[in-house]
Amino acid sequence: MNLKSKFSISVILVVLLISSVYIFNFVTNKQDTFPVAKSSKYTFEVFKTPTCGCCDGYVSFLEGEQFKVKKTNMTSLDSIKKKHNIPGEMQSCHTSVVGKYFIEGHVPIEAINKLLKEQPDIDGIALPGMPIGTPGMPGNKEAPYVIYQLIDGEYSVFMTI
Repeated sequence: MNLKSKFSISVILVVLLISSVYIFNFVTNKQDTFPVAKSSKYTFEVFKTPTCGCCDGYVSFLEGEQFKVKKTNMTSLDSIKKKHNIPGEMQSCHTSVVGKYFIEGHVPIEAINKLLKEQPDIDGIALPGMPIGTPGMPGNKEAPYVIYQLIDGEYSVFMTI
């Protein structure tokens, strides 16, 4: 086999290898490229106080994920938290409602996607407090985020991110 033939075969092998890697990445990352939350069929209503900057940051995050968002400013969020039976230890600075679910706090997209994809028989999910590095909150993630599922005011772990 001459040098020209070896070079041609090498080029073909490199092209096939690169193509295989590209196809593998496309197939395995397809859900990351087109996550459930990218559907604009979902509308979130975010109940928040008018002056909360991190709540506005969360609204921007949802809009960036291609959700339709309706902001409802309230002077007190007690009534919305009571309506959804969200216990004090599960509360955060804002409450969102999407379909039949509430989403309490700065919940990351992975948990929202799981909720909307699986449609579990729960009332909603919550990430209590205002953890650093979550959507709408500044800083870098310092610890795993534990997202809880709530049913009739009772809660258990939904997922950890």
